[in-house]
Amino acid sequence: MADLDISANRRATKYSGAEIVRRILWAFGKWLFCLSPRPCFGWRRFILRCFGAEVAPHVHMYASTRVYFPWNLAVGAWSAVGENALIYNLGLVKIGEKVTISHGVHLCAGSHDYRKLDMPLLKPPIEIRNQAWICADAFVGPGVTVGEGAVVGARAVAVKDVEPWTIVAGNPAREIRKRELTAI
Repeated sequence: MADLDISANRRATKYSGAEIVRRILWAFGKWLFCLSPRPCFGWRRFILRCFGAEVAPHVHMYASTRVYFPWNLAVGAWSAVGENALIYNLGLVKIGEKVTISHGVHLCAGSHDYRKLDMPLLKPPIEIRNQAWICADAFVGPGVTVGEGAVVGARAVAVKDVEPWTIVAGNPAREIRKRELTAI
């Protein structure tokens, strides 16, 4: 069995020069986001857009949400990202329209290739399609697509794609039923 080559991993270039500059600027700019009062959703949309995010109108994102790289974020109209959510978007994270990302959710669009000795950085995208709901404290892993109208249950761990209009729960997340909407 061979040993991991951690020094090779640390020497590897993971980000371009432009990305490093953007990361430094965001390290300061995120304070404008984080220190804003609770109802200032428009201000936070503005700050994210200044740093390259595509954020549609009427998006509610709370000040305690942690966005790693705004330039790798797209959020559709009328979506909400709850308190203490973590968007670890080394790769693109695309959130559709009318999506709810509940508090404490972790969207993880970054990992390492464990099959290689130097464990290179991977940046697989995540897509959360329209009208989906990612419930409290759930985890959505790298490369996962959550289908339209799907629900990822509280504390579920979605490491594979979630079919449209299904409800998944558990670790790993498994389908428990279909989601059916009723008129009010």
